[in-house]
Amino acid sequence: MNTPKLSLIILHDLFAVCKLRADESIPSWALCNSFCSLTRTPDELSIVCPQELVPEGVEAVRQWKCLRVEGKLDFGSVGILSSLTSSLAGVGISMFAISTYDTDYLFVRESDLARGVAALLKAGHDIR
Repeated sequence: MNTPKLSLIILHDLFAVCKLRADESIPSWALCNSFCSLTRTPDELSIVCPQELVPEGVEAVRQWKCLRVEGKLDFGSVGILSSLTSSLAGVGISMFAISTYDTDYLFVRESDLARGVAALLKAGHDIR
């Protein structure tokens, strides 16, 4: 299988991954005009948003940078996330991904961003 070569854009913000109780209402601070991802499961409400919006006292892991796959992805595309995650795993970088209807978002710790970008470039991806 050919590994897809992708163009990624590094988003400006630093992000936080927040955990709230499963039965909590979605807080107004999470509903921003920039990137925000909400996932509710029977066990939790997870929110990913710019860390500057997250109030003190909210359980959160901060200092994440986001790389967005440029353009709209076809639902029939195969290997998109694998081509990115395998490059990062190969150099020992932990990450998490969020997929939307249009594209994928890859989050790495800010402290790992330079190594992650180098690994992705080495794998043939384009980073802006």
